[in-house]
Amino acid sequence: MTHTSKYVIVGGGLEGLAIAWSLAHRGERDVLVLERGTLCSGMTGKSSGVVRCHYGTPSLAAMSWYGVDIFSRATEIFGDDMAFRQCGYVVGVGEENLVPLKANVAMMQGLGIDVDLIGPDTMADLWPGLRVDDYAAFAYEPRGGRGEAYMAGMAFGASARALGVRVRQSTPVARLLAAASGAVYGVELHDGTEIHAETVIVAAGPWAPDLVAPVGVDVDVRAQRAQLVMVDQGAPTPEVPVLSDLASLQYICREPNGELLVGNSDHQAPQYIDPDDFVNRADDSTVEKTIHKLDHRLPDMPDPRITSSYVGAYDVTPDYNPIIGPAPVDGLFLATGFSGHGFKISPAVGELVADLLTTGTTTLPNVDPRDFRYSRFAEGQPLISLNPYVGAGEMR
Repeated sequence: MTHTSKYVIVGGGLEGLAIAWSLAHRGERDVLVLERGTLCSGMTGKSSGVVRCHYGTPSLAAMSWYGVDIFSRATEIFGDDMAFRQCGYVVGVGEENLVPLKANVAMMQGLGIDVDLIGPDTMADLWPGLRVDDYAAFAYEPRGGRGEAYMAGMAFGASARALGVRVRQSTPVARLLAAASGAVYGVELHDGTEIHAETVIVAAGPWAPDLVAPVGVDVDVRAQRAQLVMVDQGAPTPEVPVLSDLASLQYICREPNGELLVGNSDHQAPQYIDPDDFVNRADDSTVEKTIHKLDHRLPDMPDPRITSSYVGAYDVTPDYNPIIGPAPVDGLFLATGFSGHGFKISPAVGELVADLLTTGTTTLPNVDPRDFRYSRFAEGQPLISLNPYVGAGEMR
């Protein structure tokens, strides 16, 4: 059997559904989303849900700022708050990173982002019990915070469907269909059904490389292991900002139940996994490092204990920034390699992709689409921070 659709989106996670909603919001209703499992059942559900604008690349900072606005108005726009909590977001650095911190804050302020430099005393007021004597300064975003990637994806999906987008779950794509010229003209499903399309948008995270390789597109995206540890301090944590601790290379988030989610910010020795076959718990060495770092940062926890852990995967590119744009073959568009940034920029990703597909440019303020082009790696022009932090790897 053969079907047709103007746009076929491969991947029913957060990014694919955000793209579907943005296309439909522009009046492009002939859109079909194909998800091999259930919506948001891949790495979307493993996101820690941090909302922050602190980046060293202006386009990413601007995309995140756009996302803050959408998350803040989610109930108005989608009828769903996406579980966004504007608890604030803070980056803390030692003396060795004070210069890049100030430069990044100045850059962000130049983009209109609400961020300020604060000192250790102010941070101690924002987070009682936090050890601050090894910090030089902090960047504080009062409008940052936490959300839920799964809920955001489902809100995008529900709104897209209400506008006429079709979604098929449990529908794995076997391969892309390509003409003799190399142009992609659709997909073939595992049951043999063909779906022809003007444009196939691959938003399949770490599964994208295997899908596009047979049509001659080499996407350097790997699944980097991300281990998260949940900690009960012995008493519920009060409402505090999300902390990116670049002195200890960790990040700490308060969960809605008062526990802490602790993640790793040291990406200098990454581990890679098969996204379809991995152990879904933190290893012993990670747990030990988490205990050591957290005991240093929160020395007065009354009765701390680890309650659980889990593992996700960042779909990372060589420069830890996404690929968003046309592939080097006609009919194929890439939205992959989000490298841990995907949740916070997802509203802007949807807008950017819809803009590029319908007009060839974008109206997103301070966002240069060329930053995310597929060809930047071959051109030797990776997208890197203007003001990198010592020891913090490439995720800034």
